[in-house]
Amino acid sequence: MSNIRFGPAGSSDSFFAMGYKHTPQMPEYLERMGLNAYEYQCGRGVKISQEKAAQLKGLFSEKGIALSVHAPYYISMSSMEEEKRIGSVNYVLQSARAAAAMGGSRVIIHTGSCGKISRTEALELALDTTKKCIKALDAEGLSHIRMCPEVMGKLNQLGTLEEVLEICKLDERILPCVDFGHLNARTYGGLKGPEDFDAVFQKIEKEIGVSRMKEIHIHFSKIQYTIPGGEKLHLTFEDTQFGPSFEPLAEILVKKGCVPTIICESAGTQAEDAAAMKQMYLNAGGTLI
Repeated sequence: MSNIRFGPAGSSDSFFAMGYKHTPQMPEYLERMGLNAYEYQCGRGVKISQEKAAQLKGLFSEKGIALSVHAPYYISMSSMEEEKRIGSVNYVLQSARAAAAMGGSRVIIHTGSCGKISRTEALELALDTTKKCIKALDAEGLSHIRMCPEVMGKLNQLGTLEEVLEICKLDERILPCVDFGHLNARTYGGLKGPEDFDAVFQKIEKEIGVSRMKEIHIHFSKIQYTIPGGEKLHLTFEDTQFGPSFEPLAEILVKKGCVPTIICESAGTQAEDAAAMKQMYLNAGGTLI
């Protein structure tokens, strides 16, 4: 049976405050924090060497920590320029190589923006680029790496929940990365009670089935948003003005028996807030293996 996982995206401020300096020390830090997942950040490019990746693989594996990789932010699966779409395939491939070398199995991807074309046209381009990514991964023997297109927070970005699920329909290996902070921002605070989160999971199950619904990749943080733009700023769990709250999501995860990997993207307190989510999950009746 799979286990639900909690962890941070990148390094919390406390990582450095506790005297740590380098990524090879991250597994020890995460163990101290009671966490079992980590999202390695390649947002500004995939720069890790094979030697360092192999070292990290051993260290993370030793502590039982599941590793995912966030692909470069400048990926644009929906660009009107073919050269940029081809480049995006290469960036996904680079990220997948890094994930595999570190013992990870998930690559999180921003799909891009709509630019000057319609959402329908942008989605068609993203679907075509995703197909090319799948072929490239298969050709390199990386078919075990799962692409996770992310629900985005700004309204002009491609990446509504519905658009992400359309991409996921291309292949059983593709998992949605449901960023609930983004989803809350683009619905102007639409995620409040358990019923709001339940509706999200019902939609996922309807579109791509119960198996993938139970093992989705989740990003979670409180996010300041504007109307009509959407996402503006990542916050911490200390914030009381903007949502969403994790407790109602924890209730639904327990109710549905979901075992996602949950990555916290709070601003500077992502490990602490990930640990807080773990406790909220346990308080809701969840169990850990």
